[in-house]
Amino acid sequence: MVQVTRKDEREANENLIRRFNRKVLQSGVLAQAKASMRFEKPLSKTERRAKAIIRRERKADKLAKMRLGIR
Repeated sequence: MVQVTRKDEREANENLIRRFNRKVLQSGVLAQAKASMRFEKPLSKTERRAKAIIRRERKADKLAKMRLGIR
């Protein structure tokens, strides 16, 4: 859905931009695009657990290295 905004004869550019932004916000196009960017396919319970275990191991390893002063 394309938002068309035409400039009136004596309208300031700032007003035109403000009007365009308001139209885009009211149409919901931007919110829909952001929601589709964050969409992830549903994972199975085992896959989620496996990823969580890997995350915890990496975090623990990073903390251990930080305590030893290793980068």
